[in-house]
Amino acid sequence: MSEISNKIRAGNRRAIGKAITLIESSRPDHQKEAQFLLSELLPYTGCAMRIGMTGIPGVGKSTFIESFGKLLTDLDIKVAVLAVDPSSKISGGSILGDKTRMEELARDNMAFIRPTPSKATLGGIARYTREAMLVLEAAGYEVVIIETVGVGQSEVAVADLVDMFLLLHSPGAGDELQGIKRGIMELADLIVVNKADGDFVNAAKIAAGELRNALHFMKPKNSKWSVKVLEASALKRTGLEEVWKSINFFKKIMTKEGELAHRRANQNVSAIWSEVGELVNDQIRTHKPENINELEKAVRNGRITPQAAAKELLASLFRDT
Repeated sequence: MSEISNKIRAGNRRAIGKAITLIESSRPDHQKEAQFLLSELLPYTGCAMRIGMTGIPGVGKSTFIESFGKLLTDLDIKVAVLAVDPSSKISGGSILGDKTRMEELARDNMAFIRPTPSKATLGGIARYTREAMLVLEAAGYEVVIIETVGVGQSEVAVADLVDMFLLLHSPGAGDELQGIKRGIMELADLIVVNKADGDFVNAAKIAAGELRNALHFMKPKNSKWSVKVLEASALKRTGLEEVWKSINFFKKIMTKEGELAHRRANQNVSAIWSEVGELVNDQIRTHKPENINELEKAVRNGRITPQAAAKELLASLFRDT
């Protein structure tokens, strides 16, 4: 693990991929190795700008990330993308096609793209996205972008991972606020109306204006920062410089006020309880309590509520351990 750690810090792409695969593994021995590796890398993390990008399906997240990523690599900024794909509840598989959708960026030596299946994790992210992000930071990537699965309302967990939450919106979709729920808009630090090109230029301006008006009726996320609404075209690669300028301005203000460090500290504490929930699920799946089948049958037959069964299951787990 120490050897892999040194290779990661030297920017070895093979070692980075191997480390993330190790972190994502559910095998206990792999998890033990992964935690040792992360403890080795932890002192070298925290220097990257962490950006979460979300938006409804079809908004052009992958195209936007590729164009934006190319802008940054052209500025000699190392960019990493953690693209989370939804997993099928039927087969359990994922397409993981982000390297195909971001073909130009995938070939860039200054960029690293890692598609990851969401599996059973809710909130538009994968369980070990935070740990994968730490590996990439230790490898020297200066901007880490997390692209969420694009599921709509539940896509809020990414806000507990990143420094800046960027919401992408597309024009010409009827009611401009339809499909973008209040909860997500309240979490956004920056809103970008994508596809502001060709016949959609005027529609993009109208959408941006309506979004700005909507923000006036919402409680500010942070008193130190006013959420901006920008227009851009990932296809034509216009407006991206303004997006990067706003991100840098946000970072400068939030760092100066100590808000960035405060946000990260709170996120780390929040991660404890998120992982506790995952570990309890792991324990139940690994060491199935004797009464699990009986409880499932009782719920299926309507004799008890799912909540009562869950409480009994948890009580059984603690009695067994």
